[in-house]
Amino acid sequence: MIRIRHVALSVLLAGSLVACGRASGSSGADEAVELRYQGSVGAVTPAELAADLGYLGPLKLKWVGNTISGPQDIQSVATDQTDFGGAFNGAVAKLVASGAPIKAVISYYGSDEHTAQNYYVLDGSPIKGPRDLIGKKVGVNTLGAHMEAVLKEYLKRGGLTPEEIKQVELLVVPPVNAEQSLRARQIDVAVLGTILRDKALERGGIHPLFKDTDLFGEFNAGSYVFRERFVAEHPAAVRTFVQGVGKAIDWSRDTPREQVVARLKAIIAKRGRNEDHDTIGYWKSYGVSSKGGRIAEREFATWIDWLVAEGELKPGQVKPGDAYTNEYNGSAS
Repeated sequence: MIRIRHVALSVLLAGSLVACGRASGSSGADEAVELRYQGSVGAVTPAELAADLGYLGPLKLKWVGNTISGPQDIQSVATDQTDFGGAFNGAVAKLVASGAPIKAVISYYGSDEHTAQNYYVLDGSPIKGPRDLIGKKVGVNTLGAHMEAVLKEYLKRGGLTPEEIKQVELLVVPPVNAEQSLRARQIDVAVLGTILRDKALERGGIHPLFKDTDLFGEFNAGSYVFRERFVAEHPAAVRTFVQGVGKAIDWSRDTPREQVVARLKAIIAKRGRNEDHDTIGYWKSYGVSSKGGRIAEREFATWIDWLVAEGELKPGQVKPGDAYTNEYNGSAS
């Protein structure tokens, strides 16, 4: 059955109080702040690229581990386990609606021709359309985020009733294991994007059922967030971070792919996390279309409206402006 996790409001508010003890004092233009964050195995995030390119100035990134879940990443920010994190904009809006003291400040991933999330089935699979997914298993990286929202919209547009949609079983599968799980027939559909998609296609035997851009076109899908308390006490640090990450995203878009891949491989090699250095060679894009990662209102409004239609948010419970700000982004709209 499709389920979405919720974080207790009391826990989130407690996290904001803990945060008061860490980020103190005013923020100067040259403030050296250490930013705790979670990474992704075998990948280089826009923030990590920005740091390597020297775009973060005096800011220092402190890696505290890896995650495969956007909702978990931003929950860690809300409870002061990390200082910034990223997730699907719908997940950000839901957490803000629950009372979490966070604010999105820059887009960090999106879906375009290179980065679209594709829902794959095995060649010869009887699954041809939405209704064929009733009673089937779909592997996703986490519940309550991008992959689930897109799947449910696909099923809804395919004419399935809410009760029929509940019969599509979601299983949490780490992205690096999704292809293997599909080929072993542990799941019926695997969601693959970018690097993992291209590696799987090289091996053959699978084909796409649909992709997120079929439904929504190309779009900025997720944002980095900070705690509001941190933003209030370290505005210059947040501005440096946002503009540095935006500059890195633009650099990755404007620089020849071979040079970007070489840089990403070098970052993975020197950080010493015992990762596969070859996978990053399939990198093509972060999928962010806006200059400097600037957030557009529609990138939150679309998902807030969708969540209201799904009954997961009440009308007026949260507005786009409650969830994001472009105050620290110098890029023109």
